[in-house]
Amino acid sequence: MTPRSEAPSPGPATRQQAIYSTPSDRELVIIRKFDAPRSLVWSVFTDPKHVPNWQIGPEGFTMPVCEIDLRPGGSWRYVWRNRHGREFEAGGTYREVDPPNRYVFATKVNGEEQTNTTTFAEENGRTTVTVSMLFATKASRDQGLPYAKVGTESNYVRLDTYLASMSRL
Repeated sequence: MTPRSEAPSPGPATRQQAIYSTPSDRELVIIRKFDAPRSLVWSVFTDPKHVPNWQIGPEGFTMPVCEIDLRPGGSWRYVWRNRHGREFEAGGTYREVDPPNRYVFATKVNGEEQTNTTTFAEENGRTTVTVSMLFATKASRDQGLPYAKVGTESNYVRLDTYLASMSRL
């Protein structure tokens, strides 16, 4: 994978807002609509040539490593780098993959397993992405919630811009 040095800068304010809910003590659910067909949204979430263009976290971060083996039992590994050169790594193992409908992966966060299920539903050319995170404990969910909001918001603004640029190709 060739490292990306920069992602598109966020464009104007997003037309859609992410909806956050905590349906149980251990769950966080994030729902967001995108103005693109499901097949394209699926690709930008699951293809390592697309992910570093939008899923890079706060301003000034890059993603020099994006490895995705999208199959049950396959793994993913991302490395982000901040403007000072410090790196942050995350990874997990896919449990289920059902293109272009959903995927499920497990990851370890602070030594505890977290399971994420991401679904993609299309209606009238727009795609609703639902990310359901199941944490090991309520305390883990509560600790992760502010970080999830900060990262998700900036990434989804970039994703809107990236999807719009792809539709012009």
